[in-house]
Amino acid sequence: MSVSSVKSVDIGLLSELFDQSPDVAFFVKDDAGRYLVVNDSLAARHGLRTKSEAIGQRPCDICPGEFGRIPSEQDAKVLRTGRPLIDQLEMQWHRPHAPVWCLTTKLPIRDAEGRIIGLIGFSRDVRQPVEPHEISADFAQALQDFELNLACEVTPATLAVRSGMSPQRLARLTKRLFGLTPSQFITKTRVATASRLLRESTRSIADIAHTCGFSDHSAFTRAFRSATGVTPSEFRTNSAE
Repeated sequence: MSVSSVKSVDIGLLSELFDQSPDVAFFVKDDAGRYLVVNDSLAARHGLRTKSEAIGQRPCDICPGEFGRIPSEQDAKVLRTGRPLIDQLEMQWHRPHAPVWCLTTKLPIRDAEGRIIGLIGFSRDVRQPVEPHEISADFAQALQDFELNLACEVTPATLAVRSGMSPQRLARLTKRLFGLTPSQFITKTRVATASRLLRESTRSIADIAHTCGFSDHSAFTRAFRSATGVTPSEFRTNSAE
C-alpha cells in the first residue's frame, strides 16, 4: 500500500491538520503496521528529529520495550480482524520518560473490494480535570473523596450516588470534563496514583496496590499493564533509568 492508494481521504491535508494539534499523535500505517504518515506530535513523542524518521518503521522499531510492543500488537489485531479500536485508555511515553495518558483510536482502511490495506488513527491526550468551582459541589466532593481514599471500593454507580446524579448524567459529565467514561476515569485515577508512588517512593508494590484500591497484587498488575503496557515492577525500573 502507498499513500496514493488511499483514495477516500487527503492524507497530506490530514497530516497538516494534525500538525496543529500537539495533544494528538496522528498516523497512517500500511498493511504491515509500518508508518506511512505521522504528524509532528508523534515524532516528538518518540524523540525523533523529523517525521521522516518514523516512515517505514513500526512502533516497536522506534519505541523499545512494552511501549513499542503493545501498539504493534494492536495494529496487527486491527489489520487481521478488521475490528476498530475505539478510545482505548492507555499510558504512553512522551520523551524523555514522561508518562502521558491517551485515548487511542485505530480504524482499518479498506480498498474498493473491501480488503484491508492499512489503518488510520490517533492517540489524543486526556484532558486535565477542571477546577472544583467549575462543577457542582457534590460532584467535586465525590471526586475529592475518591482521590483521597482510593483504597475504598468505588464504581460508576457509587460515584453517581455520591455525586447526587443519575449514572447517565455522570457519564455525560465525565466525558465532557475529562474525555473519559466513569470507568475509565476511575482506572486512570488509580493507575496514575500508583505510577506516581512507584516513581517517588520505595513502598512495596503490594502496599501500593492496596493503597490504590486494587484487591490483590494480580489485579493490580493486570490493570496497570493494560493501561501502561508494562508491569508495576518494570515501570519502577524504567522510571529509575
